[in-house]
Amino acid sequence: MDSDAGEVGLRLYDLVRSVRLLKQRRADEHPVIPAGMLGMLVQIEQLSSDCHARDLADRTRLDASTVSRSVAALVAHGLVERRPDPSDKRATILAVTPAGRTALADSHRWYGEVLERALADWTPGEVAALSVALGRFTGDIEIALGNNDNDNLEAAR
Repeated sequence: MDSDAGEVGLRLYDLVRSVRLLKQRRADEHPVIPAGMLGMLVQIEQLSSDCHARDLADRTRLDASTVSRSVAALVAHGLVERRPDPSDKRATILAVTPAGRTALADSHRWYGEVLERALADWTPGEVAALSVALGRFTGDIEIALGNNDNDNLEAAR
């Protein structure tokens, strides 16, 4: 591995550690959303009114059983509800409850405040460059790993 890639690898390790610390602190300070469930709740919110568990599994590239357990936990906490699918009476759709929307807004606000503090000494150009670079980096990692629609992220957990 060349030294530049090795340095990026070390910074990536630092980033993953920082993300874990962020997630743990958020869970400690705002336990309404169970630890590890914020991302799933965000995905359900983004899929909006037509969110089926299979769509959620496809979008998150997680195993259906993992999605099922996560959804069950979110339902048990009153953050998500299952509704009959009007187009297929055998299926259900997932919807974020008002309590879930409130918890999401609280979490987004909390993360925003932390990021504002972390980036307080950065110029707008530096923040924009970081955002672009992270977007490119995550996309290029996916390509380098050869991920496709049949892959799932279960092993990455």
